[in-house]
Amino acid sequence: MARRFYTLDVFTDRALAGNPLAVVIDADGLDTTAMQAIAREFNLSETVFVFEPRDPVNTAALRIFTPTRELPFAGHPTIGTACLLAHLREPALLAAQDLRIVLEEQIGEVVCVARHRRGAELASYFTLPRLPAKAGDAPTAAALAKTLGIAAGEIGFGHHAPTVFSAGVPYLFVPLASQDAVARTRAFDAPLGDLPLYVYCRDSTSPEAHYHARMLGGFGISEDPATGSAAAAFAGVVMAYEPPGDGDHMLMIEQGVEMGRPSLISLGMVVEGGQLQSATIGGSAVIVSEGKLL
Repeated sequence: MARRFYTLDVFTDRALAGNPLAVVIDADGLDTTAMQAIAREFNLSETVFVFEPRDPVNTAALRIFTPTRELPFAGHPTIGTACLLAHLREPALLAAQDLRIVLEEQIGEVVCVARHRRGAELASYFTLPRLPAKAGDAPTAAALAKTLGIAAGEIGFGHHAPTVFSAGVPYLFVPLASQDAVARTRAFDAPLGDLPLYVYCRDSTSPEAHYHARMLGGFGISEDPATGSAAAAFAGVVMAYEPPGDGDHMLMIEQGVEMGRPSLISLGMVVEGGQLQSATIGGSAVIVSEGKLL
């Protein structure tokens, strides 16, 4: 049977930027082997397969694949799929109001809000299904510097130090002293300690951004232009090394600049009593193409 698919660019308001995503709408009947093969064929950082939800009150069930493995949760597939399903199923209602979308992923139910403001691109945000937590110890600065091809003295700024956090998918976070140091880090296929490596600094290209980042060496790709699950885990990094005061906060993270695919990810944080109570990931998405798998 022919199966409909769409591709989107996510965490951007224009085509051919952000992080590309494939979404196979008619996935019923596909087994794991077939889905992995289709994801390898698309060869994007992630491909989503949409199924009927197990709980009929929810919008859809998703399975998410990189070219080499399945993921329990991922940010840009969640954002892109929420935007696409809202646009396909309720375009008139979406033009009038925000829509609640609930996606069943392996990590659990992910609650999203999709919107389409007049004159703006599709956008959505989701509440983290799991708050970030420390997930291991980081290698030494010397080991990291050797892997990244930079000087050990360029690692760290302020109170920030290398660490490992996860909000469903673990990442090794490495703070660097400047955007120049981030740009000089080399992409690689085999991550250090089997963890994708997320380098970041305070300098940024966009005046909107609070942090500049790259994600290197994870999930069968050498570099990812926008990584929502890493931004989700980054909320734990912020709380560990630069905690904001109580209240609602919005941080913007730019990524993909070095790849020529600039992306902008919004990280919302609610802090009460010095503790992170909830967090959201948000961004825009642009539908680029549609077709059929024959």
